[in-house]
Amino acid sequence: MFIKRLYKGATLKEAADDVGRSEGTATNWVNRWNEGGLGKLTPNFGGGRPPKLDEDQQAELIDLLREGQPWKKQEIQHLLNDEFDVEYHPHYLPTFLDNLGLSYAIPRTKRPDRPDNAEEILDERVEYAFDEDAHDQPHNKRESDNDDEEKWSSDEDICTDGGTVVGFFDISHPQPWDNSQRLYTVDNPHITRPLMKIDTPAAGFYALNGESVLSFPPNQKKEQICGCFEKIREQNLGKRILLVLDNFSSHVCKYTRKRAHELGIDLVFLPVGSPDLNPIKPVWKSLKWESSPLIVSGENEYRRRLDELSDQLTEKLSSTASWIDNYLSGFLNKIR
Repeated sequence: MFIKRLYKGATLKEAADDVGRSEGTATNWVNRWNEGGLGKLTPNFGGGRPPKLDEDQQAELIDLLREGQPWKKQEIQHLLNDEFDVEYHPHYLPTFLDNLGLSYAIPRTKRPDRPDNAEEILDERVEYAFDEDAHDQPHNKRESDNDDEEKWSSDEDICTDGGTVVGFFDISHPQPWDNSQRLYTVDNPHITRPLMKIDTPAAGFYALNGESVLSFPPNQKKEQICGCFEKIREQNLGKRILLVLDNFSSHVCKYTRKRAHELGIDLVFLPVGSPDLNPIKPVWKSLKWESSPLIVSGENEYRRRLDELSDQLTEKLSSTASWIDNYLSGFLNKIR
């Protein structure tokens, strides 16, 4: 448009005003047009500054990071200085690492006794629990229990022929001073709340297709764990209960396994050191997060609010979706 205006007789100032440019810029455009026409007027961006690390160096960096992971940002900056003699601005470094495909998250603790094939072990245990033909003795009974002269039998009033409820059991210790949620404030971010500590645990049953239960036993002894199982049975009548849980001593002991059998509850123990395979863990995390802003006057109120929040959270199955795909896809007809 600028060049056309000149050819139609406009002065340099008039043509510059029409396109919102100064006379100095217009003069430069005219000189470049006279030197090479439209080609000289086309911007040449040139692709920008070349990267500090080429593709080969980036691949080498990823190998170094993989070998020594996990890393702090400051440690990566030192590595870049030592190995490649380059430095990135602290504000840009996260973007650079993200472009390399690195993950930035709190590392999940892995116990040294966790088996490498933990997922495969759990898959086999779930499959065995659903294989009715594989059981020539009570599911919860072990070979070491064969010396027991007492008979393993279900309570007379227990009915388990109405299908199968699958659920996840775990113990946690939420506290009214857990402070894990960021909140907006106008002034200094403080919450005034009574100083209170709850010494007793919370026992959660996260039901996939039944009624979830939250209870508060005084301790984690075997008798109290069995009391939790009895409450789970009361809320899930007429069906077999498949309960996934960890290997805590009061869970795996013979007393607990036998009482669970009497209640029509078959226990599926997670592989050692594999709490991440229990879908109730994200429920505990969400429960603590949702309850962190609460201001309560005492233990009873706090537990009541936890119970309300638990009912809301356990209605969502998002944390079990991958578990269903990985371990229950072949048995869905037995739990519906």
